[in-house]
Amino acid sequence: MEVPLQIVVRNFPHSAALEARVRESVAKLEEFHPRIVSCRVTIEESSRHQRQGRQLQVRIDVRVPGKEIAVNREHDEDVYVALGDAFDAARRQLEDAARVARGDVKTHEAH
Repeated sequence: MEVPLQIVVRNFPHSAALEARVRESVAKLEEFHPRIVSCRVTIEESSRHQRQGRQLQVRIDVRVPGKEIAVNREHDEDVYVALGDAFDAARRQLEDAARVARGDVKTHEAH
């Protein structure tokens, strides 16, 4: 299945390699939850400090039936490390959502 993907890059140079990495990471997310409805990845250079360098922010919004997952990660300098951290967090949340959907996680009765 091809996930509808939207990639937004703000205040940061957009490259084919960056887009390829995002597409590859989103394809891996499908292995953990096969019913992804949509995915939006935003990469933004939030501020530039004279001594600290770049402050990058990566936001991933993933929709699956009955749930929306949002991940925010900030990192200094390296956009690929920030992407990796954000997609790892999204993967963990998707795995949890898939477990709940399969019924592997017990739920408490409402009183």
